[in-house]
Amino acid sequence: MSSTTLPIQPTPQSPTPQQTAEARAAFSASLLSAGTSTVQSDLQARASDLHANSAAIDKQEQELLKQTKNLSKESDKWQKVVDDGARGVKETGDVQNWAEMLERDLCVLEDTMAMVDEDERGAVPNGRQT
Repeated sequence: MSSTTLPIQPTPQSPTPQQTAEARAAFSASLLSAGTSTVQSDLQARASDLHANSAAIDKQEQELLKQTKNLSKESDKWQKVVDDGARGVKETGDVQNWAEMLERDLCVLEDTMAMVDEDERGAVPNGRQT
């Protein structure tokens, strides 16, 4: 067996309370820094998205208002067409009513003329009836 000598390592010493406190503070600061940058970047990304979406919503709102005005104009045009059609139907109804009244008057006149003809045929000269 050969004799080799290994270097002797010093035995680690226990950290002092001050070293432990410093190590904890450095570790906490490191965690806080890493967590803060992650949270901040997430929040900044969300804020950026909110601003972009707000602009898009404003643009959509303006477009919606424009389209609503156009729809209102179209609605007014269609209402005029409906009103004109209703007026035409009413006039047609009025003409039909007038024609029915005229036909009734002509029927009364025809019946009256028929009665006059019957009276004339049944009358004898000198005003006597047979």
